[in-house]
Amino acid sequence: MIYLLEDDDSIRKLVVYGLESQGYQAEGFAAPEEFWQALDRQLPELVLLDIMLPGEDGMSVLKKLRSAGATKEIPVILLTAKNSEYDRVLGLDNGADDFISKPFGMMELVARVRAVLRRAKTDTAETEYRLGELYVSPGRHIVKVDGQDVNLTNKEFEILCLLLENAGIVLTRDILMERIWGYEAERENRTLDVHIRTLRAKLGEAGRRIETVRGVGYKIAGDV
Repeated sequence: MIYLLEDDDSIRKLVVYGLESQGYQAEGFAAPEEFWQALDRQLPELVLLDIMLPGEDGMSVLKKLRSAGATKEIPVILLTAKNSEYDRVLGLDNGADDFISKPFGMMELVARVRAVLRRAKTDTAETEYRLGELYVSPGRHIVKVDGQDVNLTNKEFEILCLLLENAGIVLTRDILMERIWGYEAERENRTLDVHIRTLRAKLGEAGRRIETVRGVGYKIAGDV
């Protein structure tokens, strides 16, 4: 799935149609809030991101994508009418994988999409975690307990992967909030505790491995 965040209706429809005609699944969004809601439902393979957007600009969206665990590795191609060297450097420095200036041809766009996806697949090493009855494949978005699939929300999955990545290490609440919800996350709410509670419940017996370190944060016990 490819997500396109573009407020121009004609460009958005043209790009989605062009991608689908080449065999890709694509979905377009006119506003950032629609895009963020879609991310909670499904993570895309690639994001096409316009810089000039209503409400929240593309650079801000890019920074948030790169600051969150589940989305930091998703390839992003910037689409913009801006064509200065400064804008290109700024976009690439903020984590964009490529940069296409408007107006652009669909064949060029599709070629760039193919190249970025091919590079991403080559660069991504398959990591797997096995901890007793728990198996997690971050790259394939798979969680199993005793061989049975476990369905997690994106945020629950991010938390679990981050804990496994740092197995045996206590992660503070601030670190977890910043890595999962981004730099604008509010530190005083109970969102993290609620997600930990539902994550433990869904993992069943494996949920006992997530330990609370009172007054500090959480860790996952054991060697993976």
